[in-house]
Amino acid sequence: MDDRLNAAAAGARRLARPDIERETRADGSFVIRSRTRLGEFARSPADWLVQWAARTPEAVFVAERWPPGDRASGAGLWRQVTYREALSIARGVGQALLDLDVPRERPVVILSDNSVNHALLVLGAMMAGRQTAIVSSAYSRVAKDMTKLHGILSRLDPAMVYVEDGEHYARALANAPIRCPIVATRHAHPDWLRFDALAATSASPALDDAFAQVRAEDTAKLLLTSGSTGKPKIVVNTHRMLAANQQMIAQCWHFIDEAAPVVVDWLPWSHTFGANHNFHMVLRNGGAFYVDDGRPVPELIGRSVENLRDVSPTLHFNVPKGFEALAPFLEEDEAFAGRFFGRLQVLFYAAASLPPAVWRRFERLASRHCDTLPFFTSAWGATETSPLITSVHFPIQGAGNIGVPAPGNELKFVPNGNKLEMRVRGPSVFHRYAGDPEATADAFDEEGFYRTGDAGRLADPEDPSAGVIFDGRVSEDFKLTSGTWVSVGALRLRAVSALAPLASDVVIAGHDRDEIGLLIFPSPAMRAKAQHAADAPHAGKAMAMHDEVRELIAQALARLAQDAGSSQRAARAVVLASPPSLEQGEITDKGYVNQRAVLTLRADDVARLYSDCASVIRLP
Repeated sequence: MDDRLNAAAAGARRLARPDIERETRADGSFVIRSRTRLGEFARSPADWLVQWAARTPEAVFVAERWPPGDRASGAGLWRQVTYREALSIARGVGQALLDLDVPRERPVVILSDNSVNHALLVLGAMMAGRQTAIVSSAYSRVAKDMTKLHGILSRLDPAMVYVEDGEHYARALANAPIRCPIVATRHAHPDWLRFDALAATSASPALDDAFAQVRAEDTAKLLLTSGSTGKPKIVVNTHRMLAANQQMIAQCWHFIDEAAPVVVDWLPWSHTFGANHNFHMVLRNGGAFYVDDGRPVPELIGRSVENLRDVSPTLHFNVPKGFEALAPFLEEDEAFAGRFFGRLQVLFYAAASLPPAVWRRFERLASRHCDTLPFFTSAWGATETSPLITSVHFPIQGAGNIGVPAPGNELKFVPNGNKLEMRVRGPSVFHRYAGDPEATADAFDEEGFYRTGDAGRLADPEDPSAGVIFDGRVSEDFKLTSGTWVSVGALRLRAVSALAPLASDVVIAGHDRDEIGLLIFPSPAMRAKAQHAADAPHAGKAMAMHDEVRELIAQALARLAQDAGSSQRAARAVVLASPPSLEQGEITDKGYVNQRAVLTLRADDVARLYSDCASVIRLP
């Protein structure tokens, strides 16, 4: 494995040269697409497991801390499953699903976070021609009220429900509207099934027959949209969508076919970024996936650091708040930074929202520890596109450019107000929402392009190969009471830069108000500067009352107001107590802050922003 990694490091600079054509329409819209044809791709992600079990049977495929959550016994304790073992277990699970007469049309619903058994259950279901539905633990463990989860379960009508730990999910399953077996790995109730029993089932020719009958257009899994402002949509992901998307990535990153990537990743598999992009990339390319049981929040970031101390990654995927949370540990510990960057080929951030200050911190760190700097890259996509639409596979100087359409995808720009809405068509784009024909019809235009609701513009109108600049959500912009339109995407980027390094991100408020306000997500730098306030019961208010923090934010508002009209001048700001929550939909599947969700979920902070509260910071 090490020889393959060394070879991959030497070839990591092998990136496809963008070759994008533009088709201009009479109605003011235009389409861009790659001139490179999409190559052949696998029938199903499960085919990759079979392939690598034959080619590198003893290579580690997936691993997790074992026992889960155990830190008392010292570092380095991992449950590692090889490709050969993974195929055997997946086949056993698939056979058990056949023996239990799990119907094709009803999913195996997974309520648990990422784990080895979670991964093998998904692959086993694929081999049996059955579908899985992965539901965020925000609904099943984080939420106080199980009404939303039970509504989701009622819509999914599961044929089986899997939980990692029966005790952890007992509250979620109590009185749940299900009519099916429940499977658990630990603490199973007496009348439940145990995962070990499924895994130990001897596969028969019936499984081979079932796998042979799997078609590319069959449903592989169901993923839910965030649903932060309404009922989540259930996105049907086919085997073809998932396999085609990885082929697109491989044709942008030419090195990935030989990379045998090693990834330590926390991003949840209930979201398309963590599952369809990251996990499937490791599987397609014969790599090793180490489940990170940490999170980029103060109480859990230490676990991520410990896992990354144990395993040096070759690819690192994260959202902006993840990079921001990790940076201080790398800056303060040379040995850890040396291990983290030791064989790193790619730093991948989601969408266009990485603050410039964080980008520069990682550039400085990499320059101290790498002979050849890792490729800093991004992409853009959605749950409905499984997920990659565009890819950055050329040098950029900072966040904002989301790349060019991957081979096979067509990206259409349609005038919508003062923005250009982006729509996409291609083999990795979904065809329907499960059980929602009305939403399905609304999702596509007359040419079959999926309406993403995101806006963008060409970085260079004369050269579509220079990439696309992300321009926020079409629906994010709003009017002040004066009738002035506020361009949220542009203001947000300016505000994050002006507030550096105090803000990890901001949300723009002001709809039907007299003036614009900012909700500020505090960065670790702000928390460090106002350390005692950051630990206070009402941390957001307390940090905003810290004299130095307050003065720096006021100065940033003044800088932001220079040479800016009323549509780009923020007059007030408040500091939020907690970072944006991926589980609650405040971080979108595309990796950026969901403005509407934050404004909805933090309505009390919006009310405070427009009050006379002493914690409000105003433009001098």
